[in-house]
Amino acid sequence: MFTMNTFKKKHTIKIPKNIKVLYCDKKNLITFIGPSQMKSLKVKVKLFLSTDFNTITVTSIFASQTSSINMKNLNKLQGTTVAKIKQILIEITYTLYHKLNLVGVGYRVFSYEQLENQLYFKLGFSHLTYFKIPSSLKTHCQKFTKLFIFGNSSFDILTQTVAQIRAFKKPEPYKGKGILRDQEKIILKKGKKI
Repeated sequence: MFTMNTFKKKHTIKIPKNIKVLYCDKKNLITFIGPSQMKSLKVKVKLFLSTDFNTITVTSIFASQTSSINMKNLNKLQGTTVAKIKQILIEITYTLYHKLNLVGVGYRVFSYEQLENQLYFKLGFSHLTYFKIPSSLKTHCQKFTKLFIFGNSSFDILTQTVAQIRAFKKPEPYKGKGILRDQEKIILKKGKKI
């Protein structure tokens, strides 16, 4: 049988006390129940749960029969599984958020009153730019130049939404105008000298 000393420390994940873990060995499905939501993950390698130490350890044993090609990628698969489990633990424990700043003369963001999760931007174009936020996320506009996007959905959805909004007006290197993340610094270039 396995002991805690037979596994590498980097493949061991400590579980917080407020999260319950359910693991189905036959279906290779692990479910996390947190204070705000529940998420599941289908894994390709076997997991070892220790109730004494309150940890999950990702083993180097495949859950199903695999070819010799997949055996070469076992370490990569172990690391990916550990990263996915850690990300799910963060997602179900905390509310994730991003803060965006609109820098530029006349750059504004407004929430659309008629439709839920609809934003429109004034970004120096001759038209308004509309954007539909996914239903799992919420927004809050502050001072018309600051936008908070938050929610308990996955981190991937949140970062994808922020990237799509930033694509409307990426920060330019000469005046620093555009849609910036919070704490983002733009290194300005010198213009032409006359």
